[in-house]
Amino acid sequence: MNAPLLEKAPAKINLSLRVLGRRADGYHELESLVAFADVADALRLQGGAEDSLEITGPFAAKSGPAADNLVLKALAALRGRIDGLKAGCFLLEKNLPVAAGIGGGSADAAAALRALARANNIALTDPRLMTAARSIGADVPVCLDPRSRVMRGVGELLSEPLDLPRLPAVLVNPGVALATRDVFANFAAQKGGRDLVDVPARFDALIEFLCRHKNDLTDAAVACVPAIGGVIERLRASPGNRLVRMSGSGPTCFALFNSTDEAAAAAKRLNSEQENWWVCATIIGGAPGKS
Repeated sequence: MNAPLLEKAPAKINLSLRVLGRRADGYHELESLVAFADVADALRLQGGAEDSLEITGPFAAKSGPAADNLVLKALAALRGRIDGLKAGCFLLEKNLPVAAGIGGGSADAAAALRALARANNIALTDPRLMTAARSIGADVPVCLDPRSRVMRGVGELLSEPLDLPRLPAVLVNPGVALATRDVFANFAAQKGGRDLVDVPARFDALIEFLCRHKNDLTDAAVACVPAIGGVIERLRASPGNRLVRMSGSGPTCFALFNSTDEAAAAAKRLNSEQENWWVCATIIGGAPGKS
């Protein structure tokens, strides 16, 4: 390749998450409204004599050994499906917290698949990309084409892209990693819930819709990491918030606001009060070219 290829790996936000039940293989059937934030890891692929991965950025030290990273697992998964696949040196700038419920590792793996597709002149619609994504992890398929969707099954069933409004938001992580398996170990099955149909495209209607669709894993995550409850309380105390929720299996939580100014003010306040928290004002959702 002549020049490095850059791919962003945006944070995946579960605006809602419903656990439908446990399957015979031990995995849980889920239904989740997923959107993506404009805060992201950054992945570069450049030519090199040997395949390698270098990790930098504020969360590099917590990312574990490079050999175990999902970027290299994505390379192996695609190489197993495409003979003669060209790769090289991956440079990952890790800006998102690790084991945080916002799909950072999955987004990185998906970015690696997109970069490899570009380097090898493979169409992003090539079914081998999606089969590779499914083999890596449950959240990788939805991150492969990072647009708002309803995700079902164990992550393999995706709706067509949804036209969600831009949602000014604040993301907060209390600085504690939380494994998904630990949350499900504490999860008690819940009854009821509504199907995710007719997702509104207008801001106020979407907020009302989300108020009826919660995150079923919240109580189990708080049992594992009580600090999540403190994050939720502080976000609810932020002036102008319209909705506060945990993303995925936690511990990252988010608040939605009417405006970017309100979100920025809330983030500034929380940053000044909680120096050990990761706090980020961002935009969730929206469509390309939409103001």
